[in-house]
Amino acid sequence: MRTATCNRKTAETQITLTLNLDGIGKSEINSGVGFLDHMLTLFARHARMDLALACTGDTVVDDHHSVEDIAIALGEALKTALGEKRGIVRYGSELLPMDEALVLCAVDLSGRSCLRYTASILSQKIGSFDTELVQEFFSALSRTAGITLHIKQLDGENSHHIVEAMFKALGRSLRQAVAVDSAFADEIPSTKGVL
Repeated sequence: MRTATCNRKTAETQITLTLNLDGIGKSEINSGVGFLDHMLTLFARHARMDLALACTGDTVVDDHHSVEDIAIALGEALKTALGEKRGIVRYGSELLPMDEALVLCAVDLSGRSCLRYTASILSQKIGSFDTELVQEFFSALSRTAGITLHIKQLDGENSHHIVEAMFKALGRSLRQAVAVDSAFADEIPSTKGVL
């Protein structure tokens, strides 16, 4: 079973995260950041991955440390659960509409970190959540997991819809990429022989 648990403790956060790549999309999320709880619940459901997360962070300062460290923990768990990546599809992409918002997400589980993020989120806050933390989350995830991640907003005005489309599209893209291709189950999906 492709699962991993990450325990991360810093002076700013304490996180326990468990990820099952072959789950059914169930989640138990308590990040201490309400909007992020909502996004990660959607992510897990659309990725069809089981995700359990508990975070105690210094949200009295702001949400930055919790959001970034949760992304780091998720990236570490994803990398560990994938192992040597034998038999995976490797690539995934999704063009996802959320009402007036339209987001393109593409992922390559390449072992190389690269984030290309193009978005124009009009409001600085969604509830109490700073929208600049969306890019911080994806940056930390890409860097830690060693994945190439492209997220491009093609349309949209409502900030909640835009960000929700991003997390759903990421989930669906990763669902494709981590899937095992039975025709190549014993192979590393690279001419280099390693990812």
